[in-house]
Amino acid sequence: MSKRDYYEVLGLSKSASKDEIKKAYRKLSKQYHPDINKADDAADKFKEIKEAYEVLSDEQKKSHYDQFGHTDPNQGFGGQDFGGFGGFEDIFSSFFGGGGRRRDPNAPRQGADLQYTMTLSFEEAAFGKDTEIEIPREEDCDTCKGSGAKPGTKVETCSHCHGTGQLNVEQNTAFGRIVNRRACHHCQGTGKIIPHKCSTCGGDGKVQKRKKIQVKVPAGIDDGQQLRVTGQGEPGINGGPAGDLYVVFHVRSHEFFERDGDDIYCEMPVTFAQAALGDEIEVPTLHGKVKLKIPAGTQTSTRFRLKGKGVPNVRGYGQGDQHVVVLVVTPKKLTEKQKDLLREFSDISGQPDLDEQEDGFFSKVKRAFKDR
Repeated sequence: MSKRDYYEVLGLSKSASKDEIKKAYRKLSKQYHPDINKADDAADKFKEIKEAYEVLSDEQKKSHYDQFGHTDPNQGFGGQDFGGFGGFEDIFSSFFGGGGRRRDPNAPRQGADLQYTMTLSFEEAAFGKDTEIEIPREEDCDTCKGSGAKPGTKVETCSHCHGTGQLNVEQNTAFGRIVNRRACHHCQGTGKIIPHKCSTCGGDGKVQKRKKIQVKVPAGIDDGQQLRVTGQGEPGINGGPAGDLYVVFHVRSHEFFERDGDDIYCEMPVTFAQAALGDEIEVPTLHGKVKLKIPAGTQTSTRFRLKGKGVPNVRGYGQGDQHVVVLVVTPKKLTEKQKDLLREFSDISGQPDLDEQEDGFFSKVKRAFKDR
């Protein structure tokens, strides 16, 4: 009988996320657990659900399944099935009495890494902060202490594979008799049998919990950067180390400041009189207000630098600057007196003498007229 599609077994689409796969498994495994569901086919369905989850929850196995499905890509040599070997090295080692490479199912393995997205204000990213986050992750079941067995019972070594998690299947081929090593279907390759499973975790030994973690956001963190919190991922397997937690930062934009690396940019409006005569203006910075001297004759879009008023470097390499771009504002509404004064100024000033302007903006205007 052909196997059902693993995604169909869990009632998911192929685009399902890791969390969706886990959620579907927990729901179905509880629904069809033999200790709860007394239907005749409950045990078979539970086994099918667990097999689907074991493949789809493992990134490497899932990628392999998405590409090949239930078909073994290592089939060949006149239709003989060499699945379970790592390649020619394993095949020939079997011919000459050796054994294929195998992984100890009881060996310690590191837990999976987790990711958390944190949103920060512009100022929080610049100066950093200490905060507490809460993440969902798997923890050892308190009822069975992570063993998966019902309290008062024990986990037994699989009598079929003797705890190796693999079975040797002999086959007669054109090359002679070979030994094909496959995962033990009695214990699903774990090497262990749980006769009486924990009712809380269904024999997984793990339950979903929400964990509070203290996170120190470094000053100068930028949008899209991430912070690794060692050992705060999923717990390890068989005594292995826990995975890590990666905190990815999203920084909200600011209505006045813009950031480029460690530097801050802003625009400051000034009047025509301030630009022409010069003035001293107040400029807001992340570190408070500062005075900025505007020289007489300042043109619009002139940039000034406020040294050290930017964002601290996240790796501790100094501090950025703030760049202030001055924009000369032309008033839209003028009183009659203001209009008269500007007309008088215009009459006195006259048209700019392009012949006297050797460099800069007016020389470009002069050349543009000659080219037409």
